[in-house]
Amino acid sequence: MIRIRTYRAVDDLKSCEKFAEGHRAVLKSYGVPKVTSDNYDWFYNPEVYVIVAESISGKEIYGGVKIYVAGGTQPLPVEEAVGRIEKKIFDLVKQHSLERTGEICGLWNAREIAGQGFGILLIRSGIAKAGIVIANQLKLNSLFTLASPWTIETVKNIGFEVEKSLGNDGTFPYPTPDLLATVLILKDTETLKHATSREKEHIFDLRIHPQQKKMEIGPKGVISIEYDLLIPNLYYQSKPTTRSTT
Repeated sequence: MIRIRTYRAVDDLKSCEKFAEGHRAVLKSYGVPKVTSDNYDWFYNPEVYVIVAESISGKEIYGGVKIYVAGGTQPLPVEEAVGRIEKKIFDLVKQHSLERTGEICGLWNAREIAGQGFGILLIRSGIAKAGIVIANQLKLNSLFTLASPWTIETVKNIGFEVEKSLGNDGTFPYPTPDLLATVLILKDTETLKHATSREKEHIFDLRIHPQQKKMEIGPKGVISIEYDLLIPNLYYQSKPTTRSTT
């Protein structure tokens, strides 16, 4: 059984440390020395929220992702990653910030979980979708992300669109000159009109029932996931939506 939960970074520094250590270990194992969101500054940013996949005991962490809300104590990681090459990113973030925007970033899963066939499941059925649920709680109308070639279809399936006005049709050499990343934006966190019907249905179910247990089917069997997606002490907690998934 795995639990997927969320918290505000400044409220749980110990969990932030475990997240950072796990993320850094995965980057190192793939030969990636550093990405813009791989630092400790976000621990103290009041507008960073974390989603982790962990053991029920909380002793083991298997993966996670972060959500930055624009306007915190740091620029969005996508601005730091892309801004040196493409200045348009700053105006684009500023434009979307008028109606609240943020970024989902730092997505990772431990290699030992990937080896068991659960890595894709955690990304597809758990962490990425949970990020959209959290964006809804935070009342973000849009959400940026940087996707690698092997995750781009996953994020497109949950409603993100490639921002072709940037770079080479949205693509840049990042985080190293021989690797590529693509900027995508989810422009309608409420309706998710570009998400597939299956993914939309699952996200809306998590939005309505953010605390639940589900049996998810992975490549090598079934895994029980306990979702706990209500951000503790969130003063602008939004009401779950019952919008139609069609």
